[in-house]
Amino acid sequence: MKQHPLLDQTLKHTTTAIGSFAFRATRKRPGARAVVALLLLTALAPGRAQNMTITNDSSSGNDFFSKWFGMVAKTQAEQPHWMTPIVTVTPRLEQEFRYDQSIQSTAGGNTLTSYGGGKGLELIPCENVEMILGVPAWQAHKNPKDQDGFADDNFLLKYRLASANESNGNYILTAFLGATVPTGGEANTKNRYTFTPTIAGGKGWGNFDIQSTLGVSLPTDHGTDPTGPGTSIALNTAFQYKLGVVWPEVEANYTYYPDGEHEGKEQLFITPGLLFGKFPIWKRLGMSVGLGYQVAVTSKPLYGNNFLLTVRFPF
Repeated sequence: MKQHPLLDQTLKHTTTAIGSFAFRATRKRPGARAVVALLLLTALAPGRAQNMTITNDSSSGNDFFSKWFGMVAKTQAEQPHWMTPIVTVTPRLEQEFRYDQSIQSTAGGNTLTSYGGGKGLELIPCENVEMILGVPAWQAHKNPKDQDGFADDNFLLKYRLASANESNGNYILTAFLGATVPTGGEANTKNRYTFTPTIAGGKGWGNFDIQSTLGVSLPTDHGTDPTGPGTSIALNTAFQYKLGVVWPEVEANYTYYPDGEHEGKEQLFITPGLLFGKFPIWKRLGMSVGLGYQVAVTSKPLYGNNFLLTVRFPF
């Protein structure tokens, strides 16, 4: 098998740098470092084992970044080119930096504004794999009795099981593994680790597509703590239609809580939205934006209506 010394050396340094950052970010939670390391190693190991499956044919250059971006372009060319929905996590593999913001209506006429939405850096380290390194959201409460602060951090690993672009079937099937790490402030943390296995898929017909995910959040207390977040089952589905650079969509976001502090409750939001893009900026760098509004259609949801903003910079 052909070796790539420059690639291996650069990947080693990149892994070390990311690991160092993760160590500092999670120094208050020693167990969090294990979660970060596990996800990073899981994502990067296939790439090292396969030498990132990059050849000189996948890029016009021989340097590391040319080869890497060539691999990313090849990987994304093998899947549909839909837009990532506002709420539903796309089964497609993306490479971008993403910032979200939401303003939720809470009890007593108050609001909770989330800056960042837990999104962050999305990378494709090797073929069929994406990892998301979330940036903890800053939670700002209108109610003075509630303390502002950072929320828990989260990470997501995707593995694409099958896909075909618009010319060869227009579908995709992907498995996720998410992890939430209790790094947040005292008033904005769940105080426990949560792992979320998810299956995601999508199918397109011309300019119309459907993307959907089904996942189960599993806290480390197994949902036995009646004051904890408990286990939750989430089903999210997005319906999109492409009109040039405009993507109108409607999403259904459903969650059921079989145990924990919300035992027996369920909530359903309908989320109409508009996405715009992708707009080129420079070379591979682009930009897309989206606006949405969640409307609660079930009684006694965990929060009221929710205004959503998303900005992405794919590269």
